[in-house]
Amino acid sequence: WLEFLCAPWQAVPDGTCHFRIAMGGAESCTNRMYRGGGAGRSSEDAVLNAKALGLVAYPKKDKKDMGYGTAGFRAAADGLDHILFRMGILAALRSKVLCGKAVGVMVTASHNPERDNGVKLVEPMGEMLPIEWEAHATMLANAPDNALATAILQIVSALQIDLDVDGEVWIGRDTRASSARLALAVCDGAGAMQPTNIRSLGLTTTPQLHYALRCNATAGAYGKPSLLGYANKMFDSYCALVKSGPAPKNYKAKVVVDCANGIGAIALSTEVQRFKDAGLEMELRNQGEGPLNDGCGADFVKLKQCQPQGVDTTSVKGVSLDGDADRSMYFFGGAGAGFRMLDGDRQALLFAHFMATVMKTGGLEGIQVGIVQTAYANGGSTVYAQKMLGKEYVLCAKTGVKHCHHAALALDVGIYFEANGHGTILFSDTFVKWARNNSKKPGAAGKAAEQLLLFRELINEAVGDAISNMLAVEACLQLLDWSCTEWFVMYEDLPNRQIKVVVADRSAFETTNAERTCVKPEGLQAEIDKLVSAVPSGRAFVRPSGTEDVVRVYVEAATLEAMLKLGQSVVDLVYERAGGVGAKPVVA
Repeated sequence: WLEFLCAPWQAVPDGTCHFRIAMGGAESCTNRMYRGGGAGRSSEDAVLNAKALGLVAYPKKDKKDMGYGTAGFRAAADGLDHILFRMGILAALRSKVLCGKAVGVMVTASHNPERDNGVKLVEPMGEMLPIEWEAHATMLANAPDNALATAILQIVSALQIDLDVDGEVWIGRDTRASSARLALAVCDGAGAMQPTNIRSLGLTTTPQLHYALRCNATAGAYGKPSLLGYANKMFDSYCALVKSGPAPKNYKAKVVVDCANGIGAIALSTEVQRFKDAGLEMELRNQGEGPLNDGCGADFVKLKQCQPQGVDTTSVKGVSLDGDADRSMYFFGGAGAGFRMLDGDRQALLFAHFMATVMKTGGLEGIQVGIVQTAYANGGSTVYAQKMLGKEYVLCAKTGVKHCHHAALALDVGIYFEANGHGTILFSDTFVKWARNNSKKPGAAGKAAEQLLLFRELINEAVGDAISNMLAVEACLQLLDWSCTEWFVMYEDLPNRQIKVVVADRSAFETTNAERTCVKPEGLQAEIDKLVSAVPSGRAFVRPSGTEDVVRVYVEAATLEAMLKLGQSVVDLVYERAGGVGAKPVVA
């Protein structure tokens, strides 16, 4: 437990006050409500004071412009202070538009290196910021210092925002050294837009912030809106679900958890003992003793397809979280040829298989389970999913959870996962009503419906959640009485690689067809198609990264040799046609 050493209220240039606490040498906003500014200040004064504070404490100066994308804003931490301040302003405006509902701001750069940071805004029910607001975020972030007030008023005028409405902004941050400073910038920005209340959840995973907002928006119906409330719901839901089935014979209730030297270690460290007492043994590795996401974490395991440092899964299964604990990547087997990875595709299919098995056991019908994938889904998983669920219930969306989330809303039960391990399950009102009605039936049908409802309780529907998904995987394996081997042999992956190619201008690349077809540079797709046509079960696509100055290349084929040859050919093509920068990648 942390000891908080409280300092006095401290005035800053715009007249607002901030209650600060010293924590590990870094200043942070307090985990309670506070209101900055004086009473009776006019709406116009709030905008002018925001501009004044921005000029004094958070000037943009000549920093480069950035765009708000799928991951929000993400870049080197030393160039983000003005953006975080302005996103605090935007979060307050968003809350006022929503009549004072709480809006979240998460300070994180997820799987990026420690030197980077970023920010994402979160809706009251835990969803991502609406796409139409991304343009407002980009415009506000890039406004020159002397035009900040004009940019704020432009948004206010366009959306007819009543600035006198009480806003509410909740803030979470990860463990990066820069996060406390940047979280304070968010507090200052939101606090300038009075009347606005600010609540800092402190050190939190991204999914915990999403969860707390949904709990708050549902007046507690989804759970208690706190970190303790989250922990208790995960524990209670897991225990109830695993107790709903017989004791397993083959399943081993032990997992090594790679915390990526990030926030996941803090979220899990207080939970290890009570889960052990309940029958699930978790051994935590990479708890902060090394650099964040360096040689460890879900992204490292997915891209390198090997064990993270400090983890040996020769005789036990492992799972890697990423820096903000919204992705999970399972694996087992030793180093080298014995290593086996269980990515987002396999997690989605495990959940679908579990639900289908429960429904079949109980003789339940009338609900359709579907899966949403992205272009990065392995072709082997897509073929298996289509055979299990039907082609019409296996959808492909653009890369990014906001696109997957939207597509999943059309399904009775929408399981959406990116291959990188980011995803969750959405249960429609139709499903909930159906399951509750069936749970009243006697015998196997009622028991099966109740088990499905317990499974729903364990899932964080607000957003992809590595901890929630890890517990759901363990529960499904136990109730199916499966080892990782049985999970792995559900289908065979086609050999594949993801490669980053640094180019002079990633904006020169444009895609369509859920990012599987490149329309710019012109003629590039035709050349890729020609290369793919010569390879058995070949598939390849290129797309600009939304978070880095690179173009991402994905390739797969029936054999390792054919895949490597295809991958190198596509990389060579992109590098030559698009002005590659630095050393040309070697596909191996």
